[in-house]
Amino acid sequence: MGQTWESFKVTGDDLVRRVKELLHEGNVRRVVIKQGARTVAEFPVTVGVVGVLAAPALAALGALAALLTECTIEVERDRDVPPTPTVRVSRKKKS
Repeated sequence: MGQTWESFKVTGDDLVRRVKELLHEGNVRRVVIKQGARTVAEFPVTVGVVGVLAAPALAALGALAALLTECTIEVERDRDVPPTPTVRVSRKKKS
């Protein structure tokens, strides 16, 4: 089974939202958060981690996002497993 890597540039505000989206896609093996060349967080993703077990990692990313202005998310994916489509729902602000 082969792996591929992808990179995404995000702001600190979008970090947790984007990582949640990636985890729900289902074919992610590892997530690495970098600021410049420095790795600030890295965690493996196993089957079933998306639920309760991912909560501490997402809480830590939330605290980290408050400190980071811009960062890169590097994602290792299984090449043989197709990603689950992510559905994005836009919500209108109430006036």
